Amino acid sequence: MSLAVVTDVIWRFSADDGWAIASHIALTTLTSLFPFLIFMTALAGFFGSAQLAENAATLLFDVWPAQVAGPISTEIHNVLTVPRSGIVTVGAALAVYFSSSGVEAFRVGLNRAYGVREKRPWWLTRLESIVVVFIGAIASLMLAFLVVLAPLLWSALLAWVPRLAAVENLVTVARYSLVSVTLGFALLIAHKWLPAERRTVAQVLPGIALTFVASIIFSVAFGHYLQHFARNYASTYGGLASVMIALVFLYTMATIFVIGGELNAALIRWHGVRAVPRPELSNNVTRLPPPKSRFPRT
Repeated sequence: MSLAVVTDVIWRFSADDGWAIASHIALTTLTSLFPFLIFMTALAGFFGSAQLAENAATLLFDVWPAQVAGPISTEIHNVLTVPRSGIVTVGAALAVYFSSSGVEAFRVGLNRAYGVREKRPWWLTRLESIVVVFIGAIASLMLAFLVVLAPLLWSALLAWVPRLAAVENLVTVARYSLVSVTLGFALLIAHKWLPAERRTVAQVLPGIALTFVASIIFSVAFGHYLQHFARNYASTYGGLASVMIALVFLYTMATIFVIGGELNAALIRWHGVRAVPRPELSNNVTRLPPPKSRFPRT
């Protein structure tokens, strides 16, 4: 069973243009990142704490390899320190719209992996993506607020119970654990709600687990690689080296994400379980003709 599933995942990934889809996701994510952070800054300013946006961005890039996040973080800091007049502006509206393109790219990748074609009007799916951007921005700011508040609470707790200083390292562990849980929850939302069909949590968990574990392994390995061979990018791409490093990183992460969707789809096919169509989408979903099955007939 395991070998058959792995073979099917690899074959379907290529048949579904997985490499091209991953490239699309990577480039769209990079181009959507700055508009999203700009909108998040405006939103944080609306709530009276623009510094929260920079804290949220720092928290996001903490899980990236330092060689990838460093150059981008510098530019993001320059962008986020520009004063924003408010969230109800043409610039903010455009930032939200372009940020939603990243969500649309993930939707395309998951629909292709799960073998369905979206037939809802483009404006409806775009509106859903904009809602996701709003929720993502608010959730990021709330997470940043908790991370900022945690050290203050910890200091107050130490004043009452000094012996807790011996386990202070657990605060750092808790911080990264919180980020990890947030990323896992984001993957769950993506697999359950972005595609044109609804799947159970059990059906999407294998792909989420693969994406999560493989992403961590790749991030660590890529960081070690860049420590010794980053000069190869500089000698090849010159001033564009930092951009190319970010693109390679995002491209590989997007590939892992798409493979996670393909794994879920392969396991669903193996068990012969049909996904449950969304009631509101039942008339708007076209199932793509599947390639010839790679599973042995019984």
